[in-house]
Amino acid sequence: MTRVAAVDCGTNSIRLLVADVDPATGELVDLDRRMTIVRLGQGVDRTGRLAPEALERTFAACRDYAEIIKKHGAERLRFVATSASRDAENRDEFVRGVLDILGVEPEVITGDQEAEFSFTGATKELAGREDLARPYLVVDIGGGSTEFVVGDDHVRAARSVDVGCVRMTERHLVHGGEISDPPTEEQIAAIRADIEAALDLAERTVPLREARTLVGLAGSVTTVSAIAQDLPEYDSARIHHSRLSLARVREITDRLLHSTHAERATIPSMHPGRVDVIGAGSLVLLAIMERIGAQEVVVSEHDILDGIAWSVA
Repeated sequence: MTRVAAVDCGTNSIRLLVADVDPATGELVDLDRRMTIVRLGQGVDRTGRLAPEALERTFAACRDYAEIIKKHGAERLRFVATSASRDAENRDEFVRGVLDILGVEPEVITGDQEAEFSFTGATKELAGREDLARPYLVVDIGGGSTEFVVGDDHVRAARSVDVGCVRMTERHLVHGGEISDPPTEEQIAAIRADIEAALDLAERTVPLREARTLVGLAGSVTTVSAIAQDLPEYDSARIHHSRLSLARVREITDRLLHSTHAERATIPSMHPGRVDVIGAGSLVLLAIMERIGAQEVVVSEHDILDGIAWSVA
């Protein structure tokens, strides 16, 4: 076993996994897995820059993670940064800050690399499952982008598109610094149009409709699962490998898009940092399912973070 640490810094959240990994047996044992909402991508779609307050929130989380990594004695650390830091003009400021705190330089990976990590993390433990037909379509709905990966044992095709829960919320629902509460039908239609255009783009290189099993990753998907199960609190064990029907996803998406901030905030499994962006995130999931004719989605808590950990080992 090799003790490794993996950090995934996305547009909306930064996550840490410390795990013991055995590449020979395919075993990954969690020691510490956590997530902090930092909204690094705040305003990036509009300004092209990482906001000072967003950088400070991210650096504060990095300082916390440095202590955890030290406590567990991880032998190796890999820090991967995704959409927001890839797009920003001042990404060098972000890189310097992370290097100072954690001693490693964040790798600002491409969308294709992001997709490869997501696929590995999501599907490694599905091998041998006779109830899940291949090929898989792994969909990672992030804050700034969504990754589509089709593969069997290995990736056959992958594409990243700039549609995510934070980007869609900021682009269509924020006016004068205020978020529409709830969104208008015109705003919902505008989000849907962006998603459909992104799906058109993804289908140019990824055979989305060839997939036999849809696997959904990241906070928007896992939160919809928690809501569908009416969980009294967020419970990773019950969410991991749960299955959601198309009808249930449609019902929950409609509910989220037509509720107020206060109503969404009362959902017991809802992370406070997702209250304003979950409607757009669930709409991305629904549009994907409708596009490819998927009657259900398999929800995975194992994703790009696990893929990063495997790559370290």
